[in-house]
Amino acid sequence: MSQETESTTSSQLTLSTPESNNKKESEPDSELNFIGHLEEIRGRLIQSVIVLVVVMLFCATSADFLVNEILIGPLKRSSESLVLQNLVPYGQVSLYLQVVFFAGFIISFPFIAWQIWQFVAPALHDHERKASRFSILFISLCFFAGIAFGYFVFLPISLQFFAGFGTSLIKNNISVQDYVSFFIGTLLTAGLVFELPFISYILSKIGLLTPAFMRFYRKHAIVFLLIVAAVVTPSTDMVTQLIIGVPMILLYELSILISVQVNRKNAALQ
Repeated sequence: MSQETESTTSSQLTLSTPESNNKKESEPDSELNFIGHLEEIRGRLIQSVIVLVVVMLFCATSADFLVNEILIGPLKRSSESLVLQNLVPYGQVSLYLQVVFFAGFIISFPFIAWQIWQFVAPALHDHERKASRFSILFISLCFFAGIAFGYFVFLPISLQFFAGFGTSLIKNNISVQDYVSFFIGTLLTAGLVFELPFISYILSKIGLLTPAFMRFYRKHAIVFLLIVAAVVTPSTDMVTQLIIGVPMILLYELSILISVQVNRKNAALQ
């Protein structure tokens, strides 16, 4: 009996040993994978920061032009009654730093987006990678188009409204920090809104969005976009609201066309 018991015990130990070894091996593997991801994030962040700093240094050589023509230009062209004023001793230093940083971010945006894509791509499936083959170019074009729309359309309309609103007994002396915050916020918001076609392309490519769905909710989307245009547009003028709302509606229609083309290609491949 004792021999049988010993043999049974030894066999159980030999059977249990591989499982315990696998558990012990899996834990270090998961830790190594986690550390590896952190190292990759760290490396890509460092590369993005280096490129951003280099571009910022390049922009710093034209800082006066960026401040006088690009930043303050829309204000001067909209009305002479709007005057910027600095309220703190370090205000102009902070102004130049913000302008140089924002200009560097816009110029280096494609590289930053590419770094994010390189980190995310290994975790995607094959069909998702194919869906995002030209994603960096697409997302960059959409972002730059939104920046251009915000700068050349939305910003002048808003500034002209602010200049003409209210009584003439009150001078419109604007804090330079408030103006910079409004300027940057307007351009970034427009850049994000113009990413709608890119989002439609990706969701359609992986099968989560269909043209039928977007057409069914077209009326709801138009009403929603007009409400958004009325909220973000400072003027109560209907024409001004349409100038902001119509491009967003056109973006929605463009997203439907993109979804149609993508779903047609998906159906041909099946």
